[in-house]
Amino acid sequence: MSAQTKRESFVIHALREEDLPAVLEIWISANLQAHDFIPEKYWRENLPMVRQMLPQAQVLVCEAEGKIVGFSGIDNGHIEGIFVDAPMRSRGIGKALLNEWKRRFPTLTLCVYEKNKSALAFYLREGFSKVRLQKDEVTGEMEYMMQWPGVKQ
Repeated sequence: MSAQTKRESFVIHALREEDLPAVLEIWISANLQAHDFIPEKYWRENLPMVRQMLPQAQVLVCEAEGKIVGFSGIDNGHIEGIFVDAPMRSRGIGKALLNEWKRRFPTLTLCVYEKNKSALAFYLREGFSKVRLQKDEVTGEMEYMMQWPGVKQ
């Protein structure tokens, strides 16, 4: 019952300028936690570029009780990422953001690092399928290109 109540209290809206500080804090902390196999320096060096790009991107923000708890960006049906504040994970926020993209786009793609097992499991559970395994040329890490709706094997 309480999980259902929490889901119903989510508000999803387009990124506003005043959302940027909270969104950037979630971006850096989520990346550092989920991608501990990539040097912290990489994420910190990319923060200024992300700060510059986010206001020009198509970004959805999720609020719960007036506080930003997650966000997601997309570019032509390619999800650039879904980020949720650590204390709010596993409460349906990522799924709510993903469902909004599913509602807006007939097909979606994304890339997820092979080592990010929890994200990979999430996307498989949500109907994505692995299209191919490829090397992220920037980080040198292997990643799956995934698509929704999933392809029948």
